Amino acid sequence: MSLAAARPLITVYDDKNASAGTTVCLPAVFRAPVRPDIVSKIHNEIAKNKRQPYCVNVDAGHQTSAESWGTGRAVARIPRVRGGGTHRSGQGAFGNMCRGGRMFAPTKTWRRWHRKVNTAQKRYAICSAIAATGVPALVMAKGHQIQGISEVPLVVADKVQAFSKTKEAVVFLRRNKAWADVAKVYSTRRMRAGKGKLRNRRHVQKLGPLVIYDQDQGLTKAFRNIPGVDTIQFHLAGGEP
Repeated sequence: MSLAAARPLITVYDDKNASAGTTVCLPAVFRAPVRPDIVSKIHNEIAKNKRQPYCVNVDAGHQTSAESWGTGRAVARIPRVRGGGTHRSGQGAFGNMCRGGRMFAPTKTWRRWHRKVNTAQKRYAICSAIAATGVPALVMAKGHQIQGISEVPLVVADKVQAFSKTKEAVVFLRRNKAWADVAKVYSTRRMRAGKGKLRNRRHVQKLGPLVIYDQDQGLTKAFRNIPGVDTIQFHLAGGEP
């Protein structure tokens, strides 16, 4: 395979979705093998490093005075609450099968919560994920609305880095036919299922476009208030220093 075939030219567009008259060679990272198994594995392992330890109270289920009646009473040998004059006396206690008892194998804080991940594997996963963003079929399979944009990846002129107003960013996305992906974010915003609603995570929504820039001349402020749009600096996204 020739170098020209392996690294095709990408057209650079201006902020009005017109060709800027220049082309750039597709970076070599887009030729990396697409390995969803490695990306998924590394992502799951790294995500475990943000977990907080949890466990049940060490005394839970044992805060009562109970002792087994022993054999010969035609009842199970589970510990039973002492005393009389109340429904609670004589009831089973402590066991995980008992009302008010402890759970089976009470959780402890010294579980192995975190995972070590090889640096080379993390770099491999990043390269593979970036390469996948250059395949339109894979991008669309993730639900992104890219039918109207000119190319994938979409490279625009450096002038966009100087945007400082959200109005400019919205106009730019509309002119480049990328607003359909943002509109999808608006339509998928919904209430979270589960306890996260009580923990300041009330809403969930799809992800939209990712804007990768070299120099932040106001761009992050322009795009930060648009739902679903994320920005990241070139070097932090795995680019060459």
